[in-house]
Amino acid sequence: MDLNVINNSLQEIIKNKVYESDDFKKEYNFSGELGAIYSREKTVFRVWSPVAQSIKVKLYSEGIGDNLLESLSMIRRDKGVWSIEKAGDLYGVFYTYEIKVLGETHETQDIYSKAVGVNGDRSMVIDLSRTNPEGWDKDKGTKLTHPTDAIVYEVHLRDVSIDENSGITMKGKYLGLTERGTKSREGEVTGLNHLKEMGVTHVQVLPFFDYATIDETRLQDNRYNWGYDPKNYQVPEGSYSTDPLFRHC
Repeated sequence: MDLNVINNSLQEIIKNKVYESDDFKKEYNFSGELGAIYSREKTVFRVWSPVAQSIKVKLYSEGIGDNLLESLSMIRRDKGVWSIEKAGDLYGVFYTYEIKVLGETHETQDIYSKAVGVNGDRSMVIDLSRTNPEGWDKDKGTKLTHPTDAIVYEVHLRDVSIDENSGITMKGKYLGLTERGTKSREGEVTGLNHLKEMGVTHVQVLPFFDYATIDETRLQDNRYNWGYDPKNYQVPEGSYSTDPLFRHC
């Protein structure tokens, strides 16, 4: 079918909310993998967007700034899926999608990102097997005989170490949770050791996926957020890292 015909009919679908119908779901339901599907030989970029008129994937050398490498037009496939394959090892390359819908064009990160640049505006092609800590495949969770044995404590990743009297070096950072033997000026045990001292068995960390309102280029402003405004669900929040501007994971 002619792509213009498809685009015209999809515009009508948007206007009439036909996409909420069972027929639309039957025609466009897709259960395959989406996002940047990486291998050392190639990366396949795949987007589900039945209502798009055109999509381009834009490749960048860094997570911020004017450093466009290449722009690739994606091809519309079945079920409203758009895809393009790029040969070579793209590990560490940043990318966005430029999507045209109803005559308007917007550039956006990939909602299936597993790594992003500063402020989550650009996604990054990642190989998670290279980022796993040593022994990650052997890590196992705690088993409980009775669920009622759990004593759960909720923490905000920043709050648990940010106080100037925490005795923790990496205040407000991921690494702040890893410090052991820390004490306040008065000699009180701090950090996770303090929770353990209180008898806590399980810690629930408030959301630390990448959220929108903290400008990671201006951490000196010391703005605060609980983390309930998600931008990239599968990516850790950059403001807790030691260097959000770091160019590659």
